[in-house]
Amino acid sequence: MQLPNIVATFFLFLICHSILSGNAMAHQVTFYVHNKCPFPIWPATAPNSGQPVIADGGFYLPPGHAQRIEAPWSWSGRIWARTGCDFTGNWKPACETGDCDGRLACNGLIGTPPVTLIQISLQGDKGKPNYYDVSLVDGYNVPISISSRPVNPKCTIQECLKDLKRSCPHELEVLNSKGEVVACKSACLAFDNDKLCCRNEYGSPNKCKPNVYSKIFKDACPNYYSYPFDTASLVTCASTEYVTTFCPAGWGSSDEHKDV
Repeated sequence: MQLPNIVATFFLFLICHSILSGNAMAHQVTFYVHNKCPFPIWPATAPNSGQPVIADGGFYLPPGHAQRIEAPWSWSGRIWARTGCDFTGNWKPACETGDCDGRLACNGLIGTPPVTLIQISLQGDKGKPNYYDVSLVDGYNVPISISSRPVNPKCTIQECLKDLKRSCPHELEVLNSKGEVVACKSACLAFDNDKLCCRNEYGSPNKCKPNVYSKIFKDACPNYYSYPFDTASLVTCASTEYVTTFCPAGWGSSDEHKDV
């Protein structure tokens, strides 16, 4: 005689579980990370203080592939690509660019510059738009684009107009063991100079101005931050899905695998 009550209780449980699960999913932001470079990359993530690690802190992504990762809607941190990695040995660094102590999963560690860096601050829990930018303040290794899904021009950061590895001044070049240019340092990273680093007496917009090196970066990648007080490069966008593409100009295979 109590069977109807049991059934009703079970269905009530299913309804509540569905509602709670839906809310949990609604409280996440999805990033579709694409690799259109002609070489493999190892995307990495590092949370800001007090934030959780997402996507295990790093993963392998072959050319032409994409990976979906989830972040809490209040997450803040950074995303970058490591290149030229070999995790089969015990030596450090394991990557030519963006290495995090020789680990595949960075587990909160910040990558070694120079790297092209995505900086993100999600504010869904505050009912505000999200903020993000692409920074060359510490240097460059691969070009990046970001857009919302569906695409909204106001939510888009376009790729570089030029490959900075080709136009990198000799004194900023980072070479691998084969003598190939794999990254371009920022002037601050290369020379550790207060004026070039916008610090101490130069630590304000009035005192820190574009320099000959940051102008080279800005000319190649006008939508990225080229030095700490660069302007008009921060995007404000309300969305729960974003597409992040490394080497967005379509280098390499056009037959992209669908892993999203």
